[in-house]
Amino acid sequence: MQHVALAAALGLTKLDVRRRVRIALFSTGDEIVEPGSPLPRAALYDSNRYLLSGLIARFGAEVTDLGILSDEPRALAVAIAAAAADHDLVLTSGGVSAGEADYVRSAIESIGRIVFWRVAIKPGRPVAMGVIPGAKNGANRGDGAAFVGLPGNPVAVFVTFVRVVRPLLLRLAGALPEPLVAMPVRATFSYKKRKSRREYVRVALRAAADGTVEAVKYEQDGAGVLTSLTETDGLAELSEDVTTIEPGSMVGFLSYASLVG
Repeated sequence: MQHVALAAALGLTKLDVRRRVRIALFSTGDEIVEPGSPLPRAALYDSNRYLLSGLIARFGAEVTDLGILSDEPRALAVAIAAAAADHDLVLTSGGVSAGEADYVRSAIESIGRIVFWRVAIKPGRPVAMGVIPGAKNGANRGDGAAFVGLPGNPVAVFVTFVRVVRPLLLRLAGALPEPLVAMPVRATFSYKKRKSRREYVRVALRAAADGTVEAVKYEQDGAGVLTSLTETDGLAELSEDVTTIEPGSMVGFLSYASLVG
């Protein structure tokens, strides 16, 4: 809105723009079912597509929801290749770890190439980025698409979206992503982590008696605990060189609003 007002203040009536980025979205896994369907034993309702659809909308991109893909290598490869034909980015969740039913990585390698797999962050280590080239043989398929495979746990999906997909999405849209600036806050919790890995801890903010803003850690650490995103205000970012946080330590805080805006 501010930029449109600035253009108007300069007397401009036309602006050069880019079309919206087109994103194809899948969830993967035989254990994943659509909300509203019967829930078999050991199955889970799919929350990741709904989380990702909302995040994508915040950035003004167009999303094509292509549902849930089963754990079948050939079917995965065919579906992802077809989605790449008319989208700029293919985004999946699940199937990129090292389990016996994690076939997404090998599916991408059969139709394109993996640029990287696994990053030193928690939650969200098993994230993959790749490139799916356009079809040969003269098919009407453009130049291909980028690919990002996110983990299966919802909190890991959120963290890897804002730290991996967000900058890619902005670049695809023609923007230059600016570094996120973490706000210093005082920790109220103890925490230990591995060196050489960046970790994101879900925290709520409160004002201390001395007026300092404090970060209170959510009681459950699990990457599948969605309430840890709904009942907190953002992420405490712990850098690679940090191994121990004690009450009173200063940590960097990234609000959810800053991460998805």
